[in-house]
Amino acid sequence: MAMELTDSFEVIDARFRKLAFGNVHLERLYTGCRWAEGPAWFAAGRYLVWSDIPNDRMLRWDETDGSVSVFRQPALNTNGHTVDAQGRLVSCEHRGRCVSRTEHDGTRRVLADRYEGARFNSPNDVVVKSDGSIWFSDPSYGIDSDYEGDAASSELGACCVYRIAPDLRSVTRVASDFVQPNGLAFSPDERWLYVVDTGATHREDGPRHIRRFRVQDDGARIDGGEVFAECGNGLFDGLRVDVHGNVWTSAGDGVHCHAPDGTLTGKIRVPEAVANVCFGGPKLNRLFICATTSLYAVYLNTRGAGRPV
Repeated sequence: MAMELTDSFEVIDARFRKLAFGNVHLERLYTGCRWAEGPAWFAAGRYLVWSDIPNDRMLRWDETDGSVSVFRQPALNTNGHTVDAQGRLVSCEHRGRCVSRTEHDGTRRVLADRYEGARFNSPNDVVVKSDGSIWFSDPSYGIDSDYEGDAASSELGACCVYRIAPDLRSVTRVASDFVQPNGLAFSPDERWLYVVDTGATHREDGPRHIRRFRVQDDGARIDGGEVFAECGNGLFDGLRVDVHGNVWTSAGDGVHCHAPDGTLTGKIRVPEAVANVCFGGPKLNRLFICATTSLYAVYLNTRGAGRPV
């Protein structure tokens, strides 16, 4: 039976009590987006960058004074982002139909825009593995209409998950049995890759779940892919993993927390449908939440996997 910890937290399994504070509440940091997505934390600058896809801009929230400014506009309808080990922004571009990187001098570099000669659909979410390889999903959302990109036909004829080699010289398809692959994240030890399928947007009774894949010993391939969790409210979208292996994922009624065994242990209640999350702050113990029109944040009694760069 679900129990309230505060008005911000809902406890479903006792394990969630160790992760949430009884005196902490959800904070709204900004509102005014059309569809907020892709938060990425820059530890050195103490700021967060995220996408407002339909408005074709990227925004920047400054932790030092709480101000919000335009980071980039136009932004090629950028969606998901991550920060690599060198502190560079890696982005999925709907309109650019590519994965790009913002170099230290501010220039944009396209890392990959094709697979076997065909253009990607619209890269959606991205994660960088410790070996420097870049893994990303490629659903069709950015070419389905002109609202979040440019309407176009798929050149690949499929929506898949890909890996860019650390030396950037090759792109491989690592998973192809998806309807609409979306958010993705590695477990803390990188032995598992979690991938969301939001196929219910395109098929009646389509998938609305997270799948878990085993990363093979070479670190470049995956197998398995069993369903890890089903979404009971809306759709999962973006997700992150904490140091204990808990999966924090977006949903229609807020952020859901799943234990490493897949059990739904609790929720962070958010008054808007959530698109994506990331850990940030000096201790990586603050969860930033992109939810439809707004950016929210809440402190947790856990830290995001990985270390600040």
